[in-house]
Amino acid sequence: MILFLLALACLAGGGLLALATYSRPRLAATCGLVGALLGTGFALVPALAVLTGGGSLACDYPWTVPAGRFTLLLDPLAAFFILPIALLAFLCAIYAIGYLQDYPRPTALGAHWFFFNVLVAGLLLVVTAANTVLFLAAWEIMTVGSFFLIALEHRQTEVRQAAWLYLVLAHLALMFLFAFFISAGVHCGSLAFADFARLAQLPEATATLLAALAIAGFGVKAGLFPLHVWLPDAHPAAPSHVSALMSGVVVKTGIYGILRVVGLLPTAAPEIGLVLMLLGGAGALYGIAMATLQRDIKRCLAYSTVENVGIIFLGLGLGFYALRHGQPALAALAFAGGLLHCWNHTLFKGLMFLGAGSLLHATGSRDMNQMGGLLQRMPWSGTLLIGGSLAIAALPPFNGLVSEWLLYLALLQSGLPAEGFGGLAPLLLVGVLGLTGALALVAFSRLLGIALLGEPRTPAARQAHEAAPSMLVPMCLLLFCCLAIGLLPQLAVGLLIPPLAELVPGAGELIAPRLAPLAEFGRWGGYLLGGLGAATLALLWLLRQRPGALASTWGCGFAFPTPRMAYTGEAYAELTRNHLLPAVLRPLPEGSAAVSGLFPRLVSRLQRSLDPILTRLYLPLVEDIAGRCVRLRWLQQGRLPVYLFYIFVTCAVLMAWVILEDHGWRGIR
Repeated sequence: MILFLLALACLAGGGLLALATYSRPRLAATCGLVGALLGTGFALVPALAVLTGGGSLACDYPWTVPAGRFTLLLDPLAAFFILPIALLAFLCAIYAIGYLQDYPRPTALGAHWFFFNVLVAGLLLVVTAANTVLFLAAWEIMTVGSFFLIALEHRQTEVRQAAWLYLVLAHLALMFLFAFFISAGVHCGSLAFADFARLAQLPEATATLLAALAIAGFGVKAGLFPLHVWLPDAHPAAPSHVSALMSGVVVKTGIYGILRVVGLLPTAAPEIGLVLMLLGGAGALYGIAMATLQRDIKRCLAYSTVENVGIIFLGLGLGFYALRHGQPALAALAFAGGLLHCWNHTLFKGLMFLGAGSLLHATGSRDMNQMGGLLQRMPWSGTLLIGGSLAIAALPPFNGLVSEWLLYLALLQSGLPAEGFGGLAPLLLVGVLGLTGALALVAFSRLLGIALLGEPRTPAARQAHEAAPSMLVPMCLLLFCCLAIGLLPQLAVGLLIPPLAELVPGAGELIAPRLAPLAEFGRWGGYLLGGLGAATLALLWLLRQRPGALASTWGCGFAFPTPRMAYTGEAYAELTRNHLLPAVLRPLPEGSAAVSGLFPRLVSRLQRSLDPILTRLYLPLVEDIAGRCVRLRWLQQGRLPVYLFYIFVTCAVLMAWVILEDHGWRGIR
């Protein structure tokens, strides 16, 4: 555990030095970078040791905070999440060297590196904290660090709005977490996670209520549908390497919390798993449907995160549901698919956000309709984006196929009781998962075709340049990891056995018979990769032997075709938008009258793809609550003596509560 504590010290020290030297941007960036690299590197070692060797690491120190102790536990489940956190943070720190090289406000780099290290330290503490007070402190550190990173470009109105939306929803979720942990502490008589094992003795109604509180609190951070509304705005607003970190690992802390907590409540109603499964399926379909409508490349990837979080919860919900129905083998298989997709999503979504950052860095725009022809000008970045898109669309020989295959296998072999909706749900979700995969192909073929192929649509795209080596190397390593899991899936699943055993005792023996086809994945994936490589080399050789000639193409009768005449992302998705998706998801048109006549006057038309969950559900609800709260404005007197009186009354009520409890009167509880 010494190395893990050293990792936290390096992150804290590097961040503080970066903040102290903000007036010297290069020195501040160096301090922050070195602290981040050392901290994440040190954190990887104990996590790998626990995953490969089994067992757990722990430390326990006294803390002056009431009811708090500095208790850390690095067990297999924590190690499972530390591995992607440390790996992606390490690569994002390297990527930031080139991405921030020409940053227009260099004095802000010190604050950037400070909050970057704060965020990473908070992430590591969240998954290892074994005391409620320490966990909530780490959760708040992570939230505040990510808030300031999102708001790095705070001079832009949309960035400020996205950051505030994230912060408000994060603290609303924190209220649910407070309710859960206070209730759990009262029932267990302790705030230590080790004592939360007593929650297994709760009656079904109480356990179900606690599970619902935890899902509501952690689900906001995870981006679980329909609690995801902060995510599509926050990811585009943040710097691209921060977007990769938030999508790749910050949302995983919510998944970690639900896994850790719901697993402590075996008496909760089985419908908790069913609800998670259905919300996951709905979120997967909703997220990828919205992704097909976005022209902002990072917003498209943000909605894809909603999709992949939904896929993960589909597997985890099935696992909990099967466990409650006495089918541990099915539960282990479903958990394996969900957990492996956590890793896979970290890898390919980190790659995609870093690739999108390279395009943004080169063109100055997130609008894919302002790009075009970038594969010729940025061959490395374009090729890496193509690889990431193949992985995210679950195509061989990449990693996305492996985890989704495990989930298909679990859904098709569910064997759950046929009575009621629970037996039908897995079969329904097979279709949902298949439709999600089809829409993913539409969304990412659209992204690649519009942004990378064709002719440049703007002067900025025409002058685009390849990304710096410090930006390309992390992307190459992420693509390598995607390929490694796709070609050697049995090794990745082998690392899942220790955390799986914490969720389902004896998971290794239970799922071993069902994982035999994984070896075939690697073999046929290798054949496919080798065949594609040979075909590519042969094609390049033929092209060299037969040089081509330049000729003009048929321009449909236009004497001077321009990039504005090319198909846009909206045209590519027109069939999906207007005929496959429900009207509530379609973009809202704004503008003047439609074009008419042979010589139409100047008209304009704008389509905004707003999140209908936010605009049609949450915002009207908030406006209604705000209108009702106006009636309480008389309490806001604006006079200090009145506010002191409020404090006095509150303290008096709390003291009376404590005194009455000490004298044995429990009626007020």
